Amino acid sequence: MLKVKARAGESVQQMIRRFKKLCEKEGLIRDMKRNSYYEKPSEKNRRRMRKAQRMNSF
Repeated sequence: MLKVKARAGESVQQMIRRFKKLCEKEGLIRDMKRNSYYEKPSEKNRRRMRKAQRMNSF
């Protein structure tokens, strides 16, 4: 769970901006978008294999 504590003299808009950056850094937004629609198991495997191939090519 992500938590953002208010810093001295920090506005609400700045806190929200920091929270959004933390969410993006943790990959929550990407996961939410990926889980918002059904993905067939074969498509999941294909995506994982492509990712593994990209990681091995470095």
